[in-house]
Amino acid sequence: MVHIDNQNAGTFPPSAATPGRIARLWIYPVKSFAGIEVDSAELQATGLAWDRSWMLVDANGLFLSQRTLARMALVQPRLEADALVLAFGGTELRVPLAEGGVSRTVRVWKDQLQAWDLGDEAARRLGAFLGKECRLVRFDSRERRLTSLQWTGGIEAPNQFADGHPVLVITQGALDGLNARLAAQGHAPVGMQRFRPNIVLDGLAPHAEDHLAQLRIGEVQLQLAKPCTRCPIPDIDPLTALASPEVGRTLRSYRQDARVKGAVTFGRHAIVARGLGQVLRTGARVLTITDDRAAG
Repeated sequence: MVHIDNQNAGTFPPSAATPGRIARLWIYPVKSFAGIEVDSAELQATGLAWDRSWMLVDANGLFLSQRTLARMALVQPRLEADALVLAFGGTELRVPLAEGGVSRTVRVWKDQLQAWDLGDEAARRLGAFLGKECRLVRFDSRERRLTSLQWTGGIEAPNQFADGHPVLVITQGALDGLNARLAAQGHAPVGMQRFRPNIVLDGLAPHAEDHLAQLRIGEVQLQLAKPCTRCPIPDIDPLTALASPEVGRTLRSYRQDARVKGAVTFGRHAIVARGLGQVLRTGARVLTITDDRAAG
């Protein structure tokens, strides 16, 4: 088995507390649609406000993603005072921010729950653009979908329609290292959008998140959890929805991770340990804590 390349993995001495900063913040209001880069975002128990609050499901209520429907990357969301606006195919669709409507049973991986159906017009227009029968649904805040306790140390951490964790953290150095490897093979660089992080950290070693237990940002504490295993989505160009294999192939050459049975990882999931209602901002100082310092 190929293990993580420690030369490019951000190793730290015991008890290190290393400062960094938030370089970029992203939210993804609709699961697997394009993201929105923001300067600030309120932190909730389920992650950054409005992150993965909506998703598409098929006729059986099973979630849809770019894994099987790459054109989802071309739907551009924006948030207004009272509506989520989706731009696609030269048109726009407005859906209310407020919860409500007809309740529908949906499924995200192994989790089955109730969600609000956004109606026939949204289903018809998005289905026509994507070439797939679908329904747009909104997370019902009365539901409680928990992150796997296997990776949270027994803490009950809720999330909405994310694959499994509230927050995804990646270092800018990780992307820079990947792009250097791609360039050495004659490939063009790729953007961070392919990896769909919530928080991008700068000022740290590449893949520093591999070794961290906690991030402290003012009054906020994020507990690092499962390494983010990677599917084929990073091979999809978010501007064209066309896929090519070089990103995944390159990652497999140096990012297979023994912690998750040899799967390719890039970034680290996190849960919210402290700081609900606090606002995260780009440029904010981040203190990174390794395992034996996290309880202090």
